[in-house]
Amino acid sequence: MAREKIEMTLEEAIVNAIEYENRIRDVYHKASEACADPKGKQVLSVLAAEEQTHVAYLQQRLNEWRKDGKVQIPDLATAIPAPDAISAGAKVLADRMRDKAIKAPDDEIALLAEALDVEAETNRFYESLVRDLPEEHRPLFERFVEIEQGHLAIVQAELDNLRGLGFWFDVQEFNMEAG
Repeated sequence: MAREKIEMTLEEAIVNAIEYENRIRDVYHKASEACADPKGKQVLSVLAAEEQTHVAYLQQRLNEWRKDGKVQIPDLATAIPAPDAISAGAKVLADRMRDKAIKAPDDEIALLAEALDVEAETNRFYESLVRDLPEEHRPLFERFVEIEQGHLAIVQAELDNLRGLGFWFDVQEFNMEAG
C-alpha cells in the first residue's frame, strides 16, 4: 500500500504538531490523574510535562516563523530513555517480577491503550513530516520522531507490564531525570 504524501506549509506543519502535542499531553495528564500506582503516576506525569515542553518549543518556532520567515532549531531534550534501554529494562523487570502477578485495573489499562494509540498516531505524523516536507524544514521535526519513538516504547512497555504483570516500571531502572 502506497503512502499518501502530506503536502503542507511549514506553518501548517507546526500548527498541526502543536495540536498533536496538546492532545497527547492531555491524554497523559488524564491517565496520570486516574492512576492509583505512585510509580505509574510519576511516569505519566513526566510524559505529560515533556509533551508540554514540546508545545512550548513548537510555539516558539511558530512565532519565529511568523515574525522572520525562518526558524531556529535549538536542541530538544527528553527525560525518556532510548527505546533500546526501555526494552532492556522491561525484560529485567519482567524476569524479576514474573512470580508476583497482580491484575491492573481495567481503566488504567484502557487509558494506557489510548495513550499508546495517540502516541503512535503522533509518531506517524512526525515521520510523514520528515518524509514529505521540503528538505530544509525536515530537521525541525527529526528530533520529534526520535523522542516520540521513545515515548511509544515506554508506553508500550508499561502497558505490557500492566497486562502481563500488573506492575509499573521501577523508576530506579528508568531514571526519568537522567534521560
